[in-house]
Amino acid sequence: MAKGNLIVKVYSDNIANPVKNAKVTVLKDGNEVVTVTTDEDGQTEPIVLDTVDKSYTEEEQHEVRPYETYDVLVTALGLTPTRIDGVQIFDGVTSYQNIYLTSIDENQEESISEITPNTLWGEYPPNLTESTEESLEEEISPFVLSGVVIPPNIVVHDGTPNNFDAPNYTVPFVDYIKNVASSEIYSTWPEETIKANVLAIISFLLNRIYTEWYKSKGYNFTITSTTSYDQKYTRNGTIFEPISRVVDEIFDNYIRIGFRMEPLLAQYQSSTTEPGKLSQWGSKTLGDQGYTALEILRYYYGSDANIYEAKLIGEYPYSFSTELRQGDCSLEVYILQNVLNYIRSSYPGIPAIEQPTGLFDVDTTAAVKKFQSVFGLSSTGIVNYQTWYFISYIFTAVAKLTNSIYS
Repeated sequence: MAKGNLIVKVYSDNIANPVKNAKVTVLKDGNEVVTVTTDEDGQTEPIVLDTVDKSYTEEEQHEVRPYETYDVLVTALGLTPTRIDGVQIFDGVTSYQNIYLTSIDENQEESISEITPNTLWGEYPPNLTESTEESLEEEISPFVLSGVVIPPNIVVHDGTPNNFDAPNYTVPFVDYIKNVASSEIYSTWPEETIKANVLAIISFLLNRIYTEWYKSKGYNFTITSTTSYDQKYTRNGTIFEPISRVVDEIFDNYIRIGFRMEPLLAQYQSSTTEPGKLSQWGSKTLGDQGYTALEILRYYYGSDANIYEAKLIGEYPYSFSTELRQGDCSLEVYILQNVLNYIRSSYPGIPAIEQPTGLFDVDTTAAVKKFQSVFGLSSTGIVNYQTWYFISYIFTAVAKLTNSIYS
């Protein structure tokens, strides 16, 4: 029997508030498979679960669902019991399931939500052509920002644009990319195939941001969750380690065509051969043949497709200037040490750095490695651009939580 791993991460309301000793029960067909508790950083140990052989993810087929699903119930003192149905497990892959608990509501015994199938397995409406989409314009041209930027968060409308009853969700930029990629492709595919698809997903979103596509039409959101208009965002969706790792590496990269300034509106479909649209299954075949991500993108979008870096904007108090590692001694290291110590107020599993001096010593390396492990980054102990981005993001979230408590 094929096996996959599941790590459940439990928070109270937001990522700055992990829940220790939460009870996590994995269910299959209503029966308990295993029950574990979260550690001081709100996470379970990897749970090994039966699943479907990954051979079913290798070629397009609709006879056998290529992953197994489980239900996960989480309970914790003073918080509303929460169950996520349809958590997805792939052969040889670690699945991350984030679960956000809320305070006890006397009118709600249990919060239940269901994860919808991957778009390669489930039935979803096709994406509309851009010409059809222009019917939303109401004779208003999109605005264009002065540059290509990555905001800390975006607003996802969980429905079609004119469904005003659908909720809006504020989602961190990187979390959105991981969610869409985990909903649109299979995590067992070649890494270069995953990169090509992730770059298409990032570019599509950045085009929406750059042109203010929806906001210029009077909508109060960045993008929708429906495949009819945009990309598939799955509320509470399972995230997969191979996809998460790729997104962490390239989240600020995007596609441009020739001398055009805007990010490519990189449309894609599962098995189309239509020029200008990446085929997900076709990109998998090219990845198997040894194509790089850029070669895959040029195969579908043309030889003048290139990869660029976007600028980060946000409320982070410290910017990344240089890679930091053991043996370095600088003001940047001193700031890093104090920031990690501050984050420990929410994540006590990160070792304390006693008496920060600005010297990147063994204690600092241990703290960095633990931070990277907690947040699914490569545990190198080296603070590169990606690690600093997540340190800054978590620091800001913890600072907001602390200020709300004492304000």
